[in-house]
Amino acid sequence: MLRTPASFVPLMAPQDHAEPLTFLFFQGRLLVREDDLSLPDPAALARLELGAHQLHPLGLLDGRYCQAGWVERDEAPADGYAWRGLRSLFGAMDEDLLGLAGRASQLAEWARTHRFCGACASAMQLAAGERCFKCSRCGHLAYPRISPAMMVLIRKGDAVLLALHSASPTKRFSPLAGFLEAGESVEEAVHREVFEEVGLRVHNLQYFSSQSWPFPHSLMLAFTADYLDGEIRVDGIEIAEARWFGPGDAWPERIAHVSVSSMLIDAHRPPQ
Repeated sequence: MLRTPASFVPLMAPQDHAEPLTFLFFQGRLLVREDDLSLPDPAALARLELGAHQLHPLGLLDGRYCQAGWVERDEAPADGYAWRGLRSLFGAMDEDLLGLAGRASQLAEWARTHRFCGACASAMQLAAGERCFKCSRCGHLAYPRISPAMMVLIRKGDAVLLALHSASPTKRFSPLAGFLEAGESVEEAVHREVFEEVGLRVHNLQYFSSQSWPFPHSLMLAFTADYLDGEIRVDGIEIAEARWFGPGDAWPERIAHVSVSSMLIDAHRPPQ
């Protein structure tokens, strides 16, 4: 699953290393060498002439310093390098590096979008001892943005409800999902989203797992729930189709466990 490797230690303060692992982004795409998907070497980074404000400490991976950065122009440092979307690297890039890339992309975007204060437009400065930008003029604080979202697999006997989300980039049937609203608990969000999207009511919510999902800065909180009542009535906006999948049905194809969504489905897939 796309996640931070266990051997990673986060850092708040930059360190001086001759050959750091640098996760460099432009509009959410990662800079990699095309032939082996390795990260840019020091020579390639030097050609980009990055400012100190464009690089931020990420942490240590097996003792090696890692940093996250961003650029403003769609410019590769040399032939053989390219900008790649993280989704296109699933199953192709080293799993530990890809997990860190997901973390780094969120930090890089936070740093890029908080150079100036959102309250008074003054320049922001990194606060000491924590991952936070602080305005030297008005004191406004800006931490990395995290957007919590619920996911739920509804069970009805030996069947589960899966839906085709209108905005899904994969066009696969998956559990219901949606972002939390201000002032709402995750359990309240599950009930609201289920009713809004498919017209059902559920009960017996049980926590399944969570996952950081860097598209662009989500925290997925996955649950199971039991059907209570109602008939499927898709909203036609966020959900294009929803139906029950039971033992005799053709389920969505198995995919690698990159996301908690695939793990949630496979945990309830009928034996073959």
